[in-house]
Amino acid sequence: MIERVHEHMVAELQQGTRTDVIFVITAVLLNLLTLGINSSVAEQSRESGATTVVMVLFILLTVIINVVATLGLLKGRQTRARLLEGLLRMYADEGVDGYYDPTLLSNYGARYGLFILAVTFMGAIAIVVPLVLRWSAPAVIR
Repeated sequence: MIERVHEHMVAELQQGTRTDVIFVITAVLLNLLTLGINSSVAEQSRESGATTVVMVLFILLTVIINVVATLGLLKGRQTRARLLEGLLRMYADEGVDGYYDPTLLSNYGARYGLFILAVTFMGAIAIVVPLVLRWSAPAVIR
């Protein structure tokens, strides 16, 4: 039975990793797409209400997606830590805990922190750069 529990926990870790990858890739791609679209929109007239609405909608989308990705990564980190702590207890019970270095838990936590930082900064850049372009663009003379 212990082998099945071990297999289940490892499968959960693998599924969590796939989910985390999806969160990061989705956030990165959306941030890049939003950066491109909003930068293009920002170079159009500052006086156009339609372009402003489009820009605001994409900024809101960027914020929402980045919040969802960050929350997903935080939950992934929490789940991974709990699963790995369970595995460490299981290994200790079986007398094979010497083969797994417990400092890996903090390494995984640091990695999640870096992923969250990267997603957050990309989101911030995807929002700030188009706004800077928009505010610094000269008004179109009609």
